[in-house]
Amino acid sequence: MKKLLFLGDSVTDAGRDFRNDHELGHGYVKLIADKLGQEDVTILNRGVSANRVADLHRRIEADAISLAPDVVTIMIGINDTWFSFSRWEDTSLTAFKEVYRVILNRIKEETNAELILMEPFVLPHPEDRKEWRGDLDPKIGAVRELAAEFGATLIPLDGLMNALAIKHGPTYLAEDGVHPTEAGHEAIASIWLEFTK
Repeated sequence: MKKLLFLGDSVTDAGRDFRNDHELGHGYVKLIADKLGQEDVTILNRGVSANRVADLHRRIEADAISLAPDVVTIMIGINDTWFSFSRWEDTSLTAFKEVYRVILNRIKEETNAELILMEPFVLPHPEDRKEWRGDLDPKIGAVRELAAEFGATLIPLDGLMNALAIKHGPTYLAEDGVHPTEAGHEAIASIWLEFTK
């Protein structure tokens, strides 16, 4: 049975019950699991709200390596931008890329997992989210470079979600530009399924 692991922040977490290792939350991971229900797969959600790359690095042994996954999907990075605006913390591009690379190296070297990297995204609502682009865009660029470096499947989520936001309006997908609505989670699940089939 193939084991699919999802790692990330609150977008992946989506309110999962941490007391139950097999609970998937109510977001895109659950929707993917529902779609793949007839297939021979086990799906694990290890998203943790408010996590940055440094937090994911700290828990990589327990939440990834020890689980011996076959496929690892990672979506991380929006909090590295958000915190730099709200808490004046050092979430520099160099540190972001270096820590992300260490995470990928460990997964590559210590498991046989296929890697899927999803770009972090932000939508242009409320107005101040537009200011985040200057910080987030280089981090998205880093994710693209790392995907190429590690032979990972890249899911260009930022561009795709922003294209949908132009069509439907940003609040249809995420009322605060970051945390998906039900429609936003459905969009992410559909995009993931399209890129991995």
